[in-house]
Amino acid sequence: MEGQIKVAVIYYSATGITYQMAQSACEAAGEAGAEVRLRKVRELAPDEAIRSNSGWQAHRLETQDVMEAEPDDLSWADVVILGSPTRYGMVAAQLKQFIDTTGPLWARGALANKVYSAFTSTATSHGGQESTLLSLLTVFYHWGGVVVTPGYTDPSQFVAGNPYGASHTSNNGEVPPDHVALAATALTAKRAVQIGAALKRGLAAG
Repeated sequence: MEGQIKVAVIYYSATGITYQMAQSACEAAGEAGAEVRLRKVRELAPDEAIRSNSGWQAHRLETQDVMEAEPDDLSWADVVILGSPTRYGMVAAQLKQFIDTTGPLWARGALANKVYSAFTSTATSHGGQESTLLSLLTVFYHWGGVVVTPGYTDPSQFVAGNPYGASHTSNNGEVPPDHVALAATALTAKRAVQIGAALKRGLAAG
């Protein structure tokens, strides 16, 4: 469809928690009228480490048909939503490695003037949700992007409580994202599409 907003949801997930949030973002973006790509980043962990964790191994098989992200997905998109579990309060190495491949796009300004949002999950409460989201927002600033967060723009956010992006506490992978986390992820995606559409119209008119 001419003028349809294009959304790339790019994530890393070991045991499936962040993947479920990514699915929620895709569904919400699609409902908001966007064309959506779901992409996982390349796994860096060795096979023996993955096989040693039944949840990790099962999730790898579950998502074997999900395409891996390429820099072209960023070029294609009007809106980019990144998702990552935390690793010591930072972005997972797998997503960071993908981010580190974007230098050529950044150098020619191909990442600027797009809308960016993010979501995360932690194993424990206060496990680095805000620091991980803020580190992703910092990347977006370097890219010259327009950052869109859920803020407190919906009453549900006073329950979810994280204005920087959607987040979830999984209790070491034992608790899947609940309706609160998934609603926050959906709100994040819908706001990103809404602002992305307005930005695209404005740039086209300007």
